[in-house]
Amino acid sequence: MDIVTMNLDHKATIRLSGRFDFNDHRLFKSTYVQLLQQDKITALEVDLGEVNYIDSSALGMLLLLREQVQAAGKTVALVRPNKTVQQILEIANFGKLFKIH
Repeated sequence: MDIVTMNLDHKATIRLSGRFDFNDHRLFKSTYVQLLQQDKITALEVDLGEVNYIDSSALGMLLLLREQVQAAGKTVALVRPNKTVQQILEIANFGKLFKIH
C-alpha cells in the first residue's frame, strides 16, 4: 500500500492506494499519529478511492484510528470508497461509526 498525506487548513487527508491489510499497520498508524499531533488539524479524512483490497485487519486499523481521533477531540471521515470497499464497509456497519462519502 502507498500512503500520501495532504493538509489543507484544518483538514488532513490520508490517501491510500493498493492493498490495505495487516502488513500496513505500522505505516498507517505512524502516519495518522503524526497528523493527530498537529494542533491545527481538527479533521481527518481517509481517502479510499484507490484501495483495491481491504481485509478485516484494515477494518480494525480504521477502528483504532477512530478511537485515537475521538480521544484527540477531532473528527474522521472515510471518503471515495470504490464499490467493493463500500460493500465491505456496509457489511461491517461502518456507516454507523464513520461519516462515509
